Amino acid sequence: MPRWLTAVFAAAETLLVLAIGVGIPIVTATLVWAAQYGFAADYLVVWRVAADVWLLGHGVDITFRLDPETAAGLGLPGAELPVTVTIALLGFALLTFLLAIRAGRRVSEAGHPIVGGLSAVLVFAGGSLAIVLPVLDPAARPSIVQGVLLPTLVFGAGLAVGMATSSLRPERERPDRFARAVGRLRERIPLGLRVGVDGTVRGALAAVAGVLAASAVVTALALAISFTSMIALYESLHGGILGGAVLTVAQLALLPNAVLWTASWLIGPGFAAGTGSSVGPFGTVLGPVPPIPLFGAIPTEPSPVGWLGLLVPLAAGFAAGVLTHRRIRGVLRDWRAVLVGIGAGLLGGLVLGLLAAWSSGAGGPGRLADLGPDGLQVGVWAAVQLSIAIVVGMLVDAQLEAFARRRQPLSR
Repeated sequence: MPRWLTAVFAAAETLLVLAIGVGIPIVTATLVWAAQYGFAADYLVVWRVAADVWLLGHGVDITFRLDPETAAGLGLPGAELPVTVTIALLGFALLTFLLAIRAGRRVSEAGHPIVGGLSAVLVFAGGSLAIVLPVLDPAARPSIVQGVLLPTLVFGAGLAVGMATSSLRPERERPDRFARAVGRLRERIPLGLRVGVDGTVRGALAAVAGVLAASAVVTALALAISFTSMIALYESLHGGILGGAVLTVAQLALLPNAVLWTASWLIGPGFAAGTGSSVGPFGTVLGPVPPIPLFGAIPTEPSPVGWLGLLVPLAAGFAAGVLTHRRIRGVLRDWRAVLVGIGAGLLGGLVLGLLAAWSSGAGGPGRLADLGPDGLQVGVWAAVQLSIAIVVGMLVDAQLEAFARRRQPLSR
């Protein structure tokens, strides 16, 4: 495929990602517009709401301000002050990331991945700018810089993952020039360093994946157990069928946040469900919880066996340590292997800390100004736990390997 055609193909794939991501809130807002306002209200408001939701889903800060008449009519102190919402509805970011992986694979398979990748990123950045600029309004004003940069970073990360997994897979019959160049660069790196870096990254990702998988299971169990409380919160809002549907879509976008908050609980620091509150394995302090059905799954009292949650990151780290040792054995031993384990733990803690920080923020005024975990605390706790567990897992696997070698002569 010629370079220009690759660029056009990549641009089309990118526009599809944008259309799917923005289309979900547009369809939801349009249904509300049609059913609630009978097609009478200005449709531009629908577009602004949908675009703001999509931007919030990628971590873009949006400042909301009530007009003076509405603020005075509410009679609430401070209602006239601007409120900046910083919490991300990570379901949209996850959707963009997954669609970008698919786009990256298709662009790489089309040939000329560098041209296609640059075209895709530029088109996505331009599309993000086209989404941000029309929705600038005194009532709800997103950050222009964040509105272009953050969604493009999420898309670019997924695109890179997709292109790497497609271009560098060993079964590919005709590797492109990008894959061959990366292969030549890898060959120039000393074997020990290459294996060490590979083991560190893979060990960290395995540990993070284990923690998040366990967190997803715990979150699902908590939602199932608290189903009655969540239904009661739905009924208390009196949103009707349409309002309930809109609320459900919003909560689906918050599910990745809930999984990361559960991970923070399992790691130890826990999370905040409002200013002055704390939810953790060693203690729970809750004030009035925001009337969001998803929050009905938050435990109101500390569990006497909550400390058992700390076994999750330790178990995930131990399993990652065993897998890491089996990748580096024969090349790295003794203190160098221990350094790989510590590096994997530190990198895993960094990733979990960044994800935790991304999942938290301000959801509105008052108590809603503090929602989610402290990324720094989560990162430090996770780094310590994973480093210890990964090193122990590597040492145990090394001892089992040595024991198996000693038994081989006896079995003969």
